[in-house]
Amino acid sequence: MTISGVALLAICTLLGSLLGDLLGIALGVKANVGGVGIAMMFLIAARLWLGRRGLLSHGLKTGVEFWGSFYIPIVVAMAAQQNVVAAAKGGPIVVIAGIGAVAVCFAMVALIGRLSGPVETMDQIEAREAELLAVPVPNFKSGRVA
Repeated sequence: MTISGVALLAICTLLGSLLGDLLGIALGVKANVGGVGIAMMFLIAARLWLGRRGLLSHGLKTGVEFWGSFYIPIVVAMAAQQNVVAAAKGGPIVVIAGIGAVAVCFAMVALIGRLSGPVETMDQIEAREAELLAVPVPNFKSGRVA
């Protein structure tokens, strides 16, 4: 039932909050660092794990999808509560951390792109599907189907 999806989200949120608090302590910050993001990654991982093992019931899937759709508004609301001016006054470490995070994201996108193998264009996919289905391709110049 749907309540199972909410329970899974609650477990992921608690774990994410705990790890975010521990990360904040490790960095010397008196705040939760990335708890919501960590929770959402746990939720995605749990959903994939359950799906691969055939344990993802319709109700569980519905509950996870319902709360997963709230991810962006929650992150926006949490970001609105952050005091960016006070953080920037903390020194250059904020700028270094921001540049570092963006650089790591760019590097990961490049790495995933290289590891994913060759990519087909839509024209190649459509041509392959047309060959498989043996769909006659219309010849617009002559008005006939080839």
